[in-house]
Amino acid sequence: MHHDVIVLGAGLAGLAAARDLAAAGTDVLVLEARDRVGGRVEQTRTPDGRTVQLGGEVVGRGHTAYLQLAEELGLKLVPSYVEEPGRISRATPEGCSAGDPPHWFGPGDAAEHQRLGAEFTALAASVDPDDPWSHPEAAALDRLSVAGWLRSRHASPAVVRLWDIGQLALAGGSYERISLLAALRKSAAVPGAGSGDYDYEDWEGLRLAEGSATLAEVMGRALEPRIRLGSPVAAVDVRPGRCSVRLATGEVVTAAAVVSALPVGPLRSVSVTGVSEARIASLHRQRQALAAKFAAVYDRPFWRAAGLNGLSEAEGVLGSTWPQSEGVLSALVPPERYGVLLGTPAHLRTPELLAEMAAVFGDEAHRPLACHLRLWGTDPWTQGYVTQWPPGEVTAVGPLHGTHEPPFYVCGSDQWVAGYMEGAVRTGRAAAEEALRRG
Repeated sequence: MHHDVIVLGAGLAGLAAARDLAAAGTDVLVLEARDRVGGRVEQTRTPDGRTVQLGGEVVGRGHTAYLQLAEELGLKLVPSYVEEPGRISRATPEGCSAGDPPHWFGPGDAAEHQRLGAEFTALAASVDPDDPWSHPEAAALDRLSVAGWLRSRHASPAVVRLWDIGQLALAGGSYERISLLAALRKSAAVPGAGSGDYDYEDWEGLRLAEGSATLAEVMGRALEPRIRLGSPVAAVDVRPGRCSVRLATGEVVTAAAVVSALPVGPLRSVSVTGVSEARIASLHRQRQALAAKFAAVYDRPFWRAAGLNGLSEAEGVLGSTWPQSEGVLSALVPPERYGVLLGTPAHLRTPELLAEMAAVFGDEAHRPLACHLRLWGTDPWTQGYVTQWPPGEVTAVGPLHGTHEPPFYVCGSDQWVAGYMEGAVRTGRAAAEEALRRG
């Protein structure tokens, strides 16, 4: 059967694109390799009815496309972990501390940290997030790492360490290996964000009351007749008026247009013909941070008894923890430590990750009701987490990033400035709008 549009992938981007296409009367088919919708957004429930989010969780005030879609679907947003009372914890090989300043700070470091945050914010204001390549110093900013910029601004090693532990907590890669231009572009993408490179309230202050995967579940139910699960794609041939998609089974389906909502890693294993070499080169140049997510379920938020809020930044295998809901702790393993996790025998991974939590929050962390580990970096249908931009990469990927070559359209969190669930929804809806505009 010939369709108007075939959408590759039923994550948030593919579902958002398919929803808008279907609402406009388009005959759309969604092909998904997994046996479920949602991609990196996934959740389960405990026997007592609590939602445990195994994938993406939080958004912020600047994530306007996601907030708009949630409103359209009648889904309620509530404050996230940023409302949790207590102090942040930081764990390094030499010890742990709670609250600010961190235990490795010396005299003058706190003031220097504030100064550099203000300088970073001012510099970010000079970057157009939609066109960073037009910045007069784009090449120089792209060649420099964030850590290199901090040292060029006379940051002390203690301040560089605080910025880096915070970045690794986000599992996007060390600031020693992240382009300054990419970081500035990301900050500029959320107008009015707080001073510094990342403000938790602006970026992570909200979550769906019923769990983030509810967004995918609601769209998936509405689109169910149009979605084919268990259908990995092997090849795409793009031709005006008639595009062919070959599945791993050998079956071929056709459509007037194709919307790729596949992450850039899995997309590299799909043969794509009929698209310019320059566009394919830009797509294939993008990288994703290899990361993992861990969630531990407890009967109560025991960390509160020590005046802690469950939020931590650490230099072990875990890069961070945060409370996703009552008694549930989430954690991320950043790229620099992913190999250590994979090298750990599978039966020892959970005990060792719990031991790191216990070093921060106490012995009760050893006794969860349940644990969940998702190895995004080596999952064949994700092959990573957020887009990673080492020095020079913004320039190398170039201004074709996020653009379309009709009848071939691209979307997904990878294709937005700062990724995340917002990027999936934003680019998915934008791809649908562009495809409809071109008829």
